[in-house]
Amino acid sequence: MARGGWIKRLVNRAALIGLAIIGILLGVAAWALFTSIWMPGVSYQAALPPLTPQEETLRDALRQDVEKIAGELGEHNFSNYKNLAAAADFLEVSLSNAGYKVQRQGYKIAENTYYNLEAEIAGTNRADEIVVIGGHYDSVFGSPGANDNGTGAAAVLELARAFAGKKTSRTLRFVEFVNEEPPFFQTPEMGSVVYAKRCRNAGDNIVAMLSLETIGYYSDQPGTQKYPFPLSLFYPSQGNFIAFVSNPTSADLVRKAIASFRRHAKFPSEGAALPERIPGVGWSDQWSFWQQGYPGIIVTDTAPARYPNYHTLEDTPDKIDYDRLARVVAGLEGVVADLAGSQ
Repeated sequence: MARGGWIKRLVNRAALIGLAIIGILLGVAAWALFTSIWMPGVSYQAALPPLTPQEETLRDALRQDVEKIAGELGEHNFSNYKNLAAAADFLEVSLSNAGYKVQRQGYKIAENTYYNLEAEIAGTNRADEIVVIGGHYDSVFGSPGANDNGTGAAAVLELARAFAGKKTSRTLRFVEFVNEEPPFFQTPEMGSVVYAKRCRNAGDNIVAMLSLETIGYYSDQPGTQKYPFPLSLFYPSQGNFIAFVSNPTSADLVRKAIASFRRHAKFPSEGAALPERIPGVGWSDQWSFWQQGYPGIIVTDTAPARYPNYHTLEDTPDKIDYDRLARVVAGLEGVVADLAGSQ
């Protein structure tokens, strides 16, 4: 009996220790999840106000840009190099006409040369700190790429136009990246990988990078937004918001960016700082900057988690919600101003 009682007490103690450990692990997991999804400010939930005259002008410019990149040119990538080159020419001329001296940074793959395009505003009192606003302008094979990523490329262009001639404390760069899509995705030949490595080798101090990726599709219908588990427990089922997402090391940046957006824009927004292993977190050009130790975030409508025409022939300019795209880009103008220290 004495021996059996001793064994029973030992088993009970082990069980209690096990429960305590499980409780601690669950607490740690809950805290990690909370710190990943907590964002400052409050997402706008009321009815959207009418577009301002400035937003109407922006909407029309964005429509024109997307129709040029994805409508007139159609599929533009390594397999349609002529169209890809025409897209680069259009963006370069547009940036030049806005007053920028555009750097066309080329690199060769096989017989063709591919170009990242950079337009820069030199900072004043904090010129050594660099803010990069970028998006890729190539489309995936078999798609004209209106939303992925004509909307992102157009947004970079329109933000550059908005800041042309202005002064910023930090150096501000607008970059149109090439070759984000397969077969170059997350390879040494991805345009943003080439660019980020070039920056690191030059000793550039990039303090923030915003990747504008597939930002033009929205729906108020329940069930239109999908998530990997367990994110579906915490975020809305309507695909009517813009998302700000980073990896954990860029959590400070994603919180600064979404807080700024919520101050400037009357538009729904959600954010998170999530591990890269979660599908979608690293699926754009911010990933390239993470590899070089730079902070970066993706701003997106969540692409395949919402957009039914993602990577298809049906990703055409008529699928874009230009009113909401204009609201997002107008809000991002405030974010860029805050990050760069607009004067």
